[in-house]
Amino acid sequence: MRVLPGFVLSFLLISSVEPHRFHLPNAGGKYLTKNEQWLDQTVDHFSPTDHPQFKQRFYEFIDYYQVGGPIFLKICGESTCPGIPNDYTAVLAKKFGAALVSLEHRYYGKSSPFDDLTTHNLRYLSSKQALFDLAVFRQYYQESINVKYNLSQAENPWFVFGVSYSGALSAWFRLKFPHLTCGSLASSAVVLAVYNFTEFDKQIGESAGPECKAALQEITELVERRLQSDRGSVKALFGASQLKNDVDFLYLLADAAVIAFQYGNPDVLCSPLLDAKATGKSLVEVYASYVKDYYFGTFGSSVKSYDLQHLKNTTVSNESGDRLWWFQVCSEVAYFQVAPSNDSIRSSRIDTKYHLDLCKNVFGEVMYPDVDMTNLYYGGTKIAGTRIVFTNGSQDPWRHASRQISSPDLPSYIIKCHNCGHGTDLRGCPQSPLSIEGNAENCTAPDAVHKVRQQVINHIDLWLSQCKDTGPDDDEPDMFLASRRMISSE
Repeated sequence: MRVLPGFVLSFLLISSVEPHRFHLPNAGGKYLTKNEQWLDQTVDHFSPTDHPQFKQRFYEFIDYYQVGGPIFLKICGESTCPGIPNDYTAVLAKKFGAALVSLEHRYYGKSSPFDDLTTHNLRYLSSKQALFDLAVFRQYYQESINVKYNLSQAENPWFVFGVSYSGALSAWFRLKFPHLTCGSLASSAVVLAVYNFTEFDKQIGESAGPECKAALQEITELVERRLQSDRGSVKALFGASQLKNDVDFLYLLADAAVIAFQYGNPDVLCSPLLDAKATGKSLVEVYASYVKDYYFGTFGSSVKSYDLQHLKNTTVSNESGDRLWWFQVCSEVAYFQVAPSNDSIRSSRIDTKYHLDLCKNVFGEVMYPDVDMTNLYYGGTKIAGTRIVFTNGSQDPWRHASRQISSPDLPSYIIKCHNCGHGTDLRGCPQSPLSIEGNAENCTAPDAVHKVRQQVINHIDLWLSQCKDTGPDDDEPDMFLASRRMISSE
């Protein structure tokens, strides 16, 4: 695969979503590099006078790089960024002779501008600020690699990759900075901010199938009854006694089911439930075992993520991601996973009021996610960019916040298989834990993954050649040349 095309491009590569918050699946130590480097980044890109800076973490992997080749920038999303995972982007880096670099999202991990995450200090946490971080980093690294290889004024071609929220950043970066990247891969990209995201629960029902869906609905009903009669024992059964709010507990149970379909492990959940129905075992007890063994154990989630006191904690730590993502949810994108009015799997108590109350309780003031403004700014699924390829897995509930309609400038593909979930094109199957180089052989339809990957490579190939001929933003009007033409015609 170590073939350098007749053009070169740099990939801006971006990362991951967990149910109620986006969450990068456990890479299990499978990293290309974990060697930390640091950039001085501006805290507020929109201030004309005040320019304090903070240290932002990034990584570099140049084992596959051929001088003049692409630079793949893998942007970490809404969680700590411990390194560059060895997913399918490594295969692409080999193919294109690319350098891989990865930038940690502001506030997350070790890239916090403040020592305390009070609501006031979170005012610079937004997708808009993050996009400017990427632009600054892109320029910084271009200069850095020129110095490293003793080049003067060289410009590598750049391309953007991302999964989930970072997939949205990938698309938005190409939209807002077309002169800095030749194109974008927006994998499972949640470009549409959604206030009441009822399609999320509906997709879980479709992915589960009639029998498993019915079992999950029965579990919700049985648990709600037990909460009325003996809430202490049912919470203890799931290892969640610390959750005093019943709806927080019901949210945990809903999320635990989502993970199986979102990350390509549906049989881990549905097989024991269907067996319980057939043999007369307690559905609630079987589901409790799944939650503790798989959701808390294998997947690595925790009860603490649903605890209001944990979300209120303003101390900077590796566990700050929950509070940080809720701030972005409550201020900018919502994605409120409310129960549909009919045939819901999750409890009907998970409604809009629950989410708004949580935002107020956690951040101490009335917060309202202005999704209309977010979609007006970026375009939602009507994004007016070019050279952005969208990919989604058929079983992923988040695909309903992504662009699923294809056009020549914005091709879109859905990978269809039984365990094709979030970021399948880059992660393979299952999507968690990480499969080395995004191995797709465990997908129930590997050919479906390979075909979409080939389409992605074809688009990259085309856009790189166009980029080589005319520059990254050839589709955009050159305002300088336009003004010169106006002057010369007068």
